[in-house]
Amino acid sequence: MALVKLASAKGIALPELLFWRQALTIPVMLGALSLSGQLHRLRTKRARSHAFRAAFSCVGMTSVFTAAILLTLPQASVLSFTSPFFAVLVTALIVREKVGPWRWVAVAIGFVGVLLIAQPGAEHVHPIGAAAGLVAAMVVVVISYQVKDLARTDDPLACVFYLALFASLYLAVLLPFFAKPHSSGEWLLLVAIGLVGTLAQYLMTVSLMYGAIATVLIMDYALLLWTTVLSVVIWGQWPHPAIWLGAPLIIAAGIIITWRERRLSHRPPAVSTGDID
Repeated sequence: MALVKLASAKGIALPELLFWRQALTIPVMLGALSLSGQLHRLRTKRARSHAFRAAFSCVGMTSVFTAAILLTLPQASVLSFTSPFFAVLVTALIVREKVGPWRWVAVAIGFVGVLLIAQPGAEHVHPIGAAAGLVAAMVVVVISYQVKDLARTDDPLACVFYLALFASLYLAVLLPFFAKPHSSGEWLLLVAIGLVGTLAQYLMTVSLMYGAIATVLIMDYALLLWTTVLSVVIWGQWPHPAIWLGAPLIIAAGIIITWRERRLSHRPPAVSTGDID
């Protein structure tokens, strides 16, 4: 997020940032896997599913980058914490799983926190940036389910590689309209975005393989610490007090959701009279 914000300040257009974030992943992975003799890890029979996931990821990346560019880093990170709330909504409205009062109360508490951060007069919050942050949080939930499904059959490295491949193809359509010459410093920024993004994508994919979605998403709360440090060190921006009012509510709500889902996952299934036989 910090690298994207720095690159945007140097005049690099968003579509180009998105393209290089994914395109640089391809040669890095192909080179590393070739040298280690592990190209077989990219085998897949689910190219269509990877392409579909990449389309959603392009929307998600666009939203994440837009939020990072238009908002302060702590603002953008706190809005990303709303992912568990959208996970509850997806569970209730799409998966059709029963959602009890604990999780609904947690969602309500979390959105009160969002309103505290975005309240008029508390701190200037760019409306497009705020909307992008919320869209990103919602798309992360959809992508999490997609990754969880793909990871049943495909290697995590394959998930990362085909995301980069298909996303690069989609974003290449826009590149002729936004690409421009860059200085060596700007190219270093773009390469750093690609490398750091590849590592982050791989780690997220692996975490979703081995952990429950809600548990993985709650780890994002560490983001507030790192974005605050970077915001102060690089831009000299301290978070507005409204952040410290709303963030605890959002984090508490996410913890309640995770606690409740863990309890439900360990609850023994109900036994009907027919099961006794």
